[in-house]
Amino acid sequence: MVKVLIADDHLEVRKLLQVTLEKNGYEVMVVKNGQQAWQILNQEGDVQLAILDWILPEMDGVEVCRKLQTEHKSSLFYVILLIAPESTDKIAAALQAGANDYVIKPFENDELLARLKVGERIIDLQKELTQAQKLESIGQLASGIAHEINTPIQYIGDNIRFMQEAFQDLKKLLTQYDKLANQIQKANFPSDMILELESLIQEIDLEYLNEEVPQAIRQSIQGVEHVTKIVRAMKEFAHPGVADKTHVDMNRTIESTITIATNKWKYYATIETDFDPELPPVYCMAAEINQVILNLIVNAADAISEAAKDVSQDKGTITVRTRRRGQWAEIRVADTGPGISDEIRDKIFNPFFTTKEVGKGSGQGLAICRSIIVEKHGGTISFETEVGKGTNFTIRLPLKSSGGDTDIEANYATGKTNPFCG
Repeated sequence: MVKVLIADDHLEVRKLLQVTLEKNGYEVMVVKNGQQAWQILNQEGDVQLAILDWILPEMDGVEVCRKLQTEHKSSLFYVILLIAPESTDKIAAALQAGANDYVIKPFENDELLARLKVGERIIDLQKELTQAQKLESIGQLASGIAHEINTPIQYIGDNIRFMQEAFQDLKKLLTQYDKLANQIQKANFPSDMILELESLIQEIDLEYLNEEVPQAIRQSIQGVEHVTKIVRAMKEFAHPGVADKTHVDMNRTIESTITIATNKWKYYATIETDFDPELPPVYCMAAEINQVILNLIVNAADAISEAAKDVSQDKGTITVRTRRRGQWAEIRVADTGPGISDEIRDKIFNPFFTTKEVGKGSGQGLAICRSIIVEKHGGTISFETEVGKGTNFTIRLPLKSSGGDTDIEANYATGKTNPFCG
């Protein structure tokens, strides 16, 4: 059921709107001033449709729109303003402030409902676009993942075929040993049989098989483990899970994302990890955080690869660290790329801004990262950079639940929280 927020300081209007919307299948939240409306829109992640009166106590509807535009620029909201006939000359200013639509009072119920449906469709399209961008990132990794899986599978197959042939040779040798053992039991073993046995040992190169068969088996086991690790990481990364937050082992989810992105960084960089083993579980949406970490790692790899085109150099380094900082979980992703120039530092979180070639980047990656960290999780994302030296992105996520009343570490220590469940 779609939630709609109604904010109006007239009781009759509030009741009329509430009855009309509830009859048409909406779940309605009602407030009587702009400050209350702002608090709900600022905190309630599932309220995306709002009908606000222009003139409200404490904070008018236009100011609510302006704050949403400023502080939740990347979030999905659709706001309809109720405007008095004498205020129609200010409609342009309201739309510029961030309102999506307006209805002039007194309004027709059918018109208002139709405009709400438009808002629903636009929000749905925006959600589909965001999901498409995530799937695009996964799709770009698909060929790399196929390559990563194909390589160990190939040497598993080669080793198994080798062991198959080697076993046939060993079978011949064992058969000859059986004949020799039978002759020894009869105390009558001819010298030509000894010669035949020695010839067979030379033919199959028994010393070589003794060295290579165990190595082939070890490689096959390593290959199977490699494939298992890749598949497990892909499942953990792509698992849709639920929209709600859960307690997540951040070190493990980052490690899975690094594995998934291997083909994007391994040709240009090495990855070093420095995980805090005492980091408590983080209350977050795992799939969303995976997407943030993936974006930062891929961006770091791209930056290093671009630098390598200009200067002949060894592989760069991407370093991923986790730490606890008071009541925050801190994640740092640093690279030895070219750094970010002064001219664009204040633009990198802007939607559609990109320094990549046409067709290689939509400019949505860091904007989405900021939306996920700041607006959906109440965290922070920042960066430090030095031209010619590299860039270090720092993410901080709160170690408390959304209600702020549950310390995750405390519950974890007492056994009330299992970070691997849910």
